[in-house]
Order: sequence, then C-alpha cells, then structure tokens
Amino acid sequence: MKTHVTNRIPLVWIIQCLLLVSALFAGGCKEDTIEPTLYGAVEGVVIDGATNLPLANVSITTNPATSSYTTDAAGKFSIPDVPVGALAVTARKADYRQEVTNVYVNENQTLPVSLTLSKATTANSRPYLPSRPRPADGATAQPVELTLRWKVSDPDKVDSVLYSDVTLFESNSTDRRQLLTNSTDSSVVASGLKFNTTYYWQVTVRDKAGEIVRGDVWSFRTREVPDNAFLYVRQVGGNTDIYSSDATGGNLVQLTNSPFVEASPRLSPLLDKVAYTSNASGQYRLYTMNRDGSDQRLVSPLPVEGYNNFGTGYCWSPDGAQLLFANNDKLWRINRDGSGLMLLATAPSGRNFRECDWNGQINRIVIQTVGTSIYDSEIYLLDANGGNLTQLVGNLPGRLDSPTFNLLGTKVMYTRDLSAYMDPTGRQLDAHIFIQNLDGTGVTSLSATQGSGGGGGKPVGTNDIVPRFSGNGAKVVFVNVSNVNQATPEVWQMDLTGNNRARLFQNATQPDAR
Repeated sequence: MKTHVTNRIPLVWIIQCLLLVSALFAGGCKEDTIEPTLYGAVEGVVIDGATNLPLANVSITTNPATSSYTTDAAGKFSIPDVPVGALAVTARKADYRQEVTNVYVNENQTLPVSLTLSKATTANSRPYLPSRPRPADGATAQPVELTLRWKVSDPDKVDSVLYSDVTLFESNSTDRRQLLTNSTDSSVVASGLKFNTTYYWQVTVRDKAGEIVRGDVWSFRTREVPDNAFLYVRQVGGNTDIYSSDATGGNLVQLTNSPFVEASPRLSPLLDKVAYTSNASGQYRLYTMNRDGSDQRLVSPLPVEGYNNFGTGYCWSPDGAQLLFANNDKLWRINRDGSGLMLLATAPSGRNFRECDWNGQINRIVIQTVGTSIYDSEIYLLDANGGNLTQLVGNLPGRLDSPTFNLLGTKVMYTRDLSAYMDPTGRQLDAHIFIQNLDGTGVTSLSATQGSGGGGGKPVGTNDIVPRFSGNGAKVVFVNVSNVNQATPEVWQMDLTGNNRARLFQNATQPDAR
C-alpha cells in the first residue's frame, strides 16, 4: 500500500510573501515617479523649387530623432507623437539639395511644415572656413558680456543659407558652452563670463547639402576685475542681489545672481574679499566671495539672525582675518575660512545682539542690542575679547540703528528716528544720522540743515539710514528713502559735517565704500 504525501505551504507564509511583494511594489512606485512627456505632431509637404509640384519619395528625418518618413505621391508626410520642444526637420532626395527647417512643437498641436527642394545641378562644394572673428583672435580687455561675430560663405552660389554652431571653452576648464546650434545667425551673445579669463570659441558651419566645415579656434581675454569703490544691494525683477560700481555707477558688476536674498555686503579691510549674507539655506547665514563675485563660500554654521536681525548683524575684524556675527543673544567670532568658531559675548537678559562694528585703533566693538521690539534698542561698547560690556546709548524714544566707528575710534555714528513713531512694521518717519564722542558728549545730527556749507539737510518726509564711513574716513555713505512704505531707496554721500549731500545711486541700499 502506497502512502501519498501532499506538500502544503502554510497559509501564513503565503500571506507574509504577498505583503512583502506588495510593500516592495509600493516602494518602487514612489521611487520611479516619472514626469509625463508631452506630445504634438507635425504634418508637412515637400515641393520642387523649380516646378512647385509635390515631390514623392522624399526622405524625412528629425533631430531630436523620431523615425524616418517618406513623402507620398502628393508630397505629404505626417509625424505623430513628437515630444514638445524644438525640432529640426530634414528633407533629402537624390539629385536634390538637402533642406532643413527648424520648428517648435507645442502640446496637442499639429504643426504645418513646408519644405522646398532645389535640384543639385552641379557637384556640391564645401563652405569656406568661417572668418573675420569679432572680437579679433587674441583680443584682450573684453567685457564679461559681449557679442561674438563672424562671417561665413560658400563657393556654391545656391547656398545662400548656411547653418552655424558656436562652442565656447574656458581656459583651464573642461566646461564647454554651446552658444548656438543649427542657426542662420552670424552673431551670438556670450554672457556670464569671468573677469581676467581667457576664452576659446569655434564656429562650425554646414550647408544645405550637409557639408560641414569646422573653423579655426579663436580666443579672447576678458578685462581685469574693476577696482570698484562701492558695494550696494539692488532689487531687480524681484531678485535682491549685490552690485559694485564706481562713484558714477559705471563699471557696474552684478556680484550675486540667485532667486534668494543676498544682502549686507562688507568689503574686507584687506580689500580682497566681500562678506555678505544670504537666506539660500532658509535662514540668513554669512558668506564670502571674491570682488568679482567668484568663489562664493559659506562661512557661518549658525544663522545671522535674532529679534529684528535678518542678516544685518555682523562685521569684519580690523585685520580682515575674522568676522563677528550675532545669533540671537550670542555674539560669535569665526575665522574668514569658517574655522575657529568661538562664543565671544552674551547680551543682557531679554535682549538680542544686532548690528556691530570693530575698530582696530582702540580694539573695541560697538554693538546694538534690541528687545522684543525694534524700537527697544540700545548701543553698547565692549572689549575685543568680549568683556567689559558698557552701555553707550540708552533706549531713547524712536528707532535706533546702525552703530559704526570712525577710523580713529574716537566717535560712533548711528541713526535715530526723531519722530518717536512706533508700529509693528518698524517703520520710521524722520530718521537722522547722529555722531557723538565715546563719552556721550558732542551729539550732532548730520541730517539736520548745516547752514552755509552747501547741500546740508535731508528732505522733509524722508529717512537717512544705514550709514557707513568711507574707507578713507572722509565721507559718509548712507541711504535716503521716503518714509512711505515700500519706497525705493537711494544711496547718497556727504561730508563729515553733513554738508554737500549728493545722490550716487538710485534703487540701491546697504552701501559700503572703500
């Protein structure tokens, strides 16, 4: 008698396997999400250039590639399911010259295309080498945005249309930029170039028959970095970025370019780096860059933020080797390369640090503290090691901001709103620039009318804010802005007496000057 054994898999195992497969499938779906491809279509006709009659059996190809097609007896062709975007359509037929047309396909659109082929009556000749480059080969001192120009021609008179590609190479870099592709233009704009850099460029030309000629490699060198004396912040097209220029607004250089807010630029005492703050990480942090905007680097691991401090609370050390920055109620010191983070001081109870300055002549720091309201502001002095915190200006009526030393460290400059106005936005109505001695004497408004000196006194209904001494200590650069909310700021300059006020830049704020 035989014994039959039935191999049964326990039900619980089956359930566990199904759950595992289901989990893997669900996880895979999340990871493999693909953006949908959008499509349109192309319908066209090819005709004989001499007879205007339709041409059958013409080969049709595209770039980007779809499939190969052939015209019917009526010279027509149809290309379905073409991805949305730029498309080059090429028509070829024996004994005819090749023809290419560039189109743009939109979603759910059937785009009509017409191509005309001409008889190839003689053997095709290659185009001549591209020539007459502008700028000339080896040119120097070129702007960082310029138009490249060249000349192309063909020995075949029927080749009245030639197609050019332009490639740009940066010296000592593997990067290459395709400035132009399959274009009938003989010029193209090269933008976003670096200062003091050699670039190489090459033009490739193609005729209708498909003959290709690669031109010589030409070169040019961009100009030296301008020794601009002024830094400031400007908002253009909704983006807030940092610029530099000379006193006339000439040699304008945009140093940052991002969808985030870059602000509060400060030139190093060594004149080699620009410090600034950016909210690219979600909070304002401290960065440095070269004076041409290159080599942008994050410095501070902690945010430069606190009560009413949105990236404004920092300064350079007098030797340019370190930076101080405020983070809530703490004042930190850090090396310019981001190393050596050290806690320097803690604000009085219930207060936060904000704007600051460090003078090398007396080796002391002047710093603003604020309470929960921007109108609750005081100014203190402390030693460079963070000790001996001493109040210099108490909590006066009106908003108090922007303390900074003169070159000798004998005076402190700051702003105060004499209207004593208060509202939740921090708005000011009549902010003046004041200067006083370290012992509290000699308080003088530089914004008030100064008599016969010429140009003294700010306009009524405006605020003078964010002042800085120029690098040689002979001038004060500052912002004058209407006290109407959302008014456009302007950067001005005046003597140390408050006279000879002169506007430098429109749509500009947070200036610094060497």
